[in-house]
Amino acid sequence: MKGTILYKLSGSGNDFVMLDGRSTAAEEWSAGRIAAVCDRRSGIGADGLVVLTPEEADTVRMVYWNSDGSRAAMCGNAALCSASLAVYLEMVAGDELRLLTDAGPVRARADASGDGAEINLPDFEVEAAPGIAASTGECWIGFATVGVPHLVIRVEDIEKVDLAGRGRALRFDPSLGARGANVNFVAPGSDGRWLIRTYERGVEGETLACGTGTVAAAVVLAQREGACLPATFRTRGGPELRVRAQIDGSSAGDVWLGGQGKLVFRAIWEG
Repeated sequence: MKGTILYKLSGSGNDFVMLDGRSTAAEEWSAGRIAAVCDRRSGIGADGLVVLTPEEADTVRMVYWNSDGSRAAMCGNAALCSASLAVYLEMVAGDELRLLTDAGPVRARADASGDGAEINLPDFEVEAAPGIAASTGECWIGFATVGVPHLVIRVEDIEKVDLAGRGRALRFDPSLGARGANVNFVAPGSDGRWLIRTYERGVEGETLACGTGTVAAAVVLAQREGACLPATFRTRGGPELRVRAQIDGSSAGDVWLGGQGKLVFRAIWEG
């Protein structure tokens, strides 16, 4: 059969093209080729691309690129999907594994009979927020690096956020340096859950969920407002993400993200 077998997975609406590294190498995927397969009109359509390669017992390497072909150190929802696909493809013997990411090793487990997964992220610090002033409808701005940098903006009404305008401006704010940051707007829901929307760099627009951004939001909320953990977040894509962690001052340890890693379809890519 000609072409490359690929898998489409969704993590709470954050979607990915995923490849088995035993049949294709990461080096074979140029930025242009990645952008082509992730294109939502002429390609498969995805927020990013992942190559998964088993390396040793219960260990799988996860290489991740954004949809524009830029490589990123970590993506929480991609890691949830990677755990699900690694178990589905029997890259590991059971339902637990270690993912090797550019941001460091991540423990993971997946439900072999469903689409649930969870990952244990490395400890991290809530950092001093850059000198960005809150705007109308914003309560405060925080910052944390969870594999990749994230701004967290606590807002009064999630529906009134100008995500395309304000999100893009913050993503490229000079105080964040040349690479910028993802921008996560959070607000309390009516049922005890938090609501979250994300402007994601590399996608350069709204993604329906952001796993590491949700972790950053949960921990900054716990530190700034005393929000209770575990916390549940309702994503724009619908399915929920759950975060638990131990907070000690500005430090977050034993950090877990739980959510969806759903296999949508598999296909042959002729590009």
